[in-house]
Amino acid sequence: MTEPPTPTRIAPTTAAPATSPDAPPAGRLRPGRLPRLLRERAFRRYWSAHTVSLFGDEISALALPLLAVLGAGAGPAEMGYLTAAALAPNLLFPLLAGAWIDRYPHKRRIMILADLGRALLMAAVPVTYLLDGLALEQLYLVAFGIGTLAVLFEVSRQPLFVSLVDRPDYVEANTLLNGSRAMSAVAGPSVGGILVQLLTAPVALLADAFSYLVSAYFLGRMRPTEPPPARGAGLGLGEGVRFLARHRTLRAILLGTTTVNLFNFMFAALFVLYATQELGVAPGVLGAVIGGAAVGGLLGAALTGRLARRFGIGPTLVASFVAFPAPLLLVPLAGGPRPLVLGMLFAAEFLCAVGVMMLDITAGSVQTALTPASLLARVGGVRRTVNYGIRPIGALLGGALGTTLGVRPALWIATAGALVGVLWVLFSPVRTLRDLPAQADGPDPV
Repeated sequence: MTEPPTPTRIAPTTAAPATSPDAPPAGRLRPGRLPRLLRERAFRRYWSAHTVSLFGDEISALALPLLAVLGAGAGPAEMGYLTAAALAPNLLFPLLAGAWIDRYPHKRRIMILADLGRALLMAAVPVTYLLDGLALEQLYLVAFGIGTLAVLFEVSRQPLFVSLVDRPDYVEANTLLNGSRAMSAVAGPSVGGILVQLLTAPVALLADAFSYLVSAYFLGRMRPTEPPPARGAGLGLGEGVRFLARHRTLRAILLGTTTVNLFNFMFAALFVLYATQELGVAPGVLGAVIGGAAVGGLLGAALTGRLARRFGIGPTLVASFVAFPAPLLLVPLAGGPRPLVLGMLFAAEFLCAVGVMMLDITAGSVQTALTPASLLARVGGVRRTVNYGIRPIGALLGGALGTTLGVRPALWIATAGALVGVLWVLFSPVRTLRDLPAQADGPDPV
């Protein structure tokens, strides 16, 4: 299942100084071989940590629900609980994390500790499996713990980005980072499906544990000049909420992506169950279909910058709210001979991957441009609370609808409902944006 939209890479406008310890030595890399930003050592290591971790996540995104279904006998309701457990920390912790991280000077240190903690939690699953002690309750706890550490990692990563990328490079940096996600989505599910089929799902989870260790290694080798901590009395929990609530452009993007996420995670909670049990697709074949279709993400990453320059970043963002969820209508439509079923699943995932790259790159760039430096982690925490916090609700609704109405009708509701998200941005200042807007000091004028 393609990852739903996650507006990320939020950063203000200060870049690392040229004299940073991570500045690339002359002559080490040939300019024609890498994109310009990847020739900068600090950003390259940041990108490498991001990429290898995403690759492992794509493996476990398939292996963990397959382990629940095939190894622990999970049904629709249990799949909803598992997905909700992984996502619940996004509803509980980002506000507090954002307020604390804005005031803590060592964001990179938090990211490294979060990586190490996630590696330990993920490695515990195959150990318990080998000891014949695996239960659904453990999978729920592991999913919740990893989700909690992911909140700390992501909220810390947003302000760290400030020291790595200049404002004119936002779209290029977002393209590289989201392109990594597309590349990992191509290979990760295929490798995950093969590992599950040949070596069992618990062994496949070890690959994700290892990826967190590699991510921590790359982050540990960075020496960026981190932004200074915010100063002021109190936690300032309400500042990010007030800023987002009063800013028409940011509010519209947040409400649109939240709507998409609600319905898309209803879909995500049931997709593996539907494909394996109702459509009869083997894990290895499912992984290959999803991985192959994820090439669409590479296409989306390559096209988004050109589309934004040609039509404007606002219209491209609005179009992405349709291009992302609409292709998933093909999934509940799937039926007939096996080649047709696999072709429809492939087309749905391929076109969806194009759309989600368009959405992530354009939304992330606009939000980056509008977010003041002093509110970076707090605004990111609010956005994550709302945008991600709705996801466990969607997962629980998906499980409940799948149990009461059946899996296929629930998928129809989820895919059709996600298209409503475009209405928030269609009737907002977003559609009029031609270029990246100036950084906001306050709300949009009414």
